[in-house]
Amino acid sequence: MKSMNPKYAQASAPHRNANPPSGNSAPVKTLRIGRIKAAVWENSADERTFYNVTFARTYMGEDKKFRDADSFGRDDLLLLSKLADQAHTLVCELAGGGQRAEE
Repeated sequence: MKSMNPKYAQASAPHRNANPPSGNSAPVKTLRIGRIKAAVWENSADERTFYNVTFARTYMGEDKKFRDADSFGRDDLLLLSKLADQAHTLVCELAGGGQRAEE
């Protein structure tokens, strides 16, 4: 496996973890398939609630600590799409009070 250029790893890390949506300390729900995860965040503005989703791939760094990356390889893409579908369903349910998106 080819390792990531340290220049890019350092540049992306602060952006990815600096500000979760709306400053909440934890997502409303985290969905996971294998090492790919989707975090659903609740946000409020102008007396309106809405939801955002962040995606990450978990890996173990050289220091033997788990880390998250925001890039995905070929073998991750199908799992990412399945999680995006699940996250879409969840967000529609949360935003619509349990109504399905088609209704």
